[in-house]
Amino acid sequence: MIGKLNSLSVEKCSECGSSLLLRDTENAEIVCGNCGFVLKTMLTARGPEWRAFTPEERKQKVRVGAPQTFILHDKGLSTKIDWRDISGFAPEKRAQLHRIRQWQQRSRVSGSTEKSLAVALSNISRVSNMLSLPKYIVETSAITYRKAVNEGLIRGRSIRGMATAATYLACRQNKLIRSIADFSKASNINGKAIASNYRFLVRKMKLFVPPIRPNQQITKLSNQIGLDGSTEGIAHKILLGAKKQKLTSGRGAKSIAAAACYIASIIAGDYRTQREIADAVDLTEVTIRNRYKEMMKRLTIIVSL
Repeated sequence: MIGKLNSLSVEKCSECGSSLLLRDTENAEIVCGNCGFVLKTMLTARGPEWRAFTPEERKQKVRVGAPQTFILHDKGLSTKIDWRDISGFAPEKRAQLHRIRQWQQRSRVSGSTEKSLAVALSNISRVSNMLSLPKYIVETSAITYRKAVNEGLIRGRSIRGMATAATYLACRQNKLIRSIADFSKASNINGKAIASNYRFLVRKMKLFVPPIRPNQQITKLSNQIGLDGSTEGIAHKILLGAKKQKLTSGRGAKSIAAAACYIASIIAGDYRTQREIADAVDLTEVTIRNRYKEMMKRLTIIVSL
């Protein structure tokens, strides 16, 4: 099989100067496609020695383990003896296998630091699963918590609280909208404690956290209250008009987004009450009503009911 050369070790032919170089995998050679001169021989095959034609066959033949991950305390590099398929052994052999597995499990987590790290990372995984967070958020949370451990920021503080705060921090850094109330409900930890630990991490680790934009809140709120795509588009247009009139300066992103969605629902006929929107964004109806009146007055929006 002959294919184009991807290696940078040979850039052009030494005989004719052509850059059209081909890799002959069957003969392990690099050949010039212009004059046919053989530049290199006996190349090392870096791929597997087996072939697979289906994903199932590839999965059966592969001999490497899972990729390295920061969500496990040992980064997934240690071995694990499975707890299944021992029913066919004699009682003495089953007891021996049980003891071996127990000692192997104990040897994986040795020392108080590793034990607390394993507890924290398992808490991050549990909270992330309950909130349906993507994998990159989980990995970022684990990296942040590991850095906090190395800098000695966890000592004297709750492990679960700091792990939950690290997960919330990862969401804020990656512009994924999740409220502290969501994390409080998922982790069964007081929201004030999560906020305190979050501010502590940001201050001590000198991290930059981008502010939450109203357009991000509009997308989340539309999904929560079930607005149509056209209604959400109208809300984004209303938000652009509010920005031009400088109505978003000094006001909360949630209140601006809630008022824009409320006006858009009236315009599109996909009506939602102020009470529904207030419950979704955890605000009062008075706040939404004030933002609504400001937009209606400054943007000169005329709505026919």
